[in-house]
Amino acid sequence: MGLFSFIKNAGAKIFGYKTESEKAAEASAEAAAAEERAELAAANRLMETINDLGLQVENLEVVIDGDLATVSGAAFDQATKEKTVLVVGNSAGIATVDDQMTVENPEPEAQFHTVVKGDTLSKIAKKYYGNAMKYPVIFEANKPMLKNPDLIYPGQVLRIPALD
Repeated sequence: MGLFSFIKNAGAKIFGYKTESEKAAEASAEAAAAEERAELAAANRLMETINDLGLQVENLEVVIDGDLATVSGAAFDQATKEKTVLVVGNSAGIATVDDQMTVENPEPEAQFHTVVKGDTLSKIAKKYYGNAMKYPVIFEANKPMLKNPDLIYPGQVLRIPALD
């Protein structure tokens, strides 16, 4: 009889054969699902960290989409809201925080400062308050995220509250 030629990718798929485009689509779907699971796990860890730090936020929700984190809930006060944003934003992989939180007890907003190489809390206090000895104000404003006034790092964002 001889050899007969057929189109390899046509016909019934009785061997479980997948085309390259089907394989690529399946791999892409698997990668997207894995990324979604990782983002959900990261969001859950952030919410756990916020709760562990004792920050009072009712109905706290963190949603991560790529390098964007959206935070919602009702913070007890402005300081709690700002600290919550900083906990999320100072996490590796997060470039932007969409703050959708409300505040139960409004008060003036703090400024934010991004730490650069060579910064100390004293230098930052001198810049914002004109007095390097006011560094404990900045340290206290960033507790419980900061455990030691000497342990800040470039890229970290700190709260700089107004002096009373």
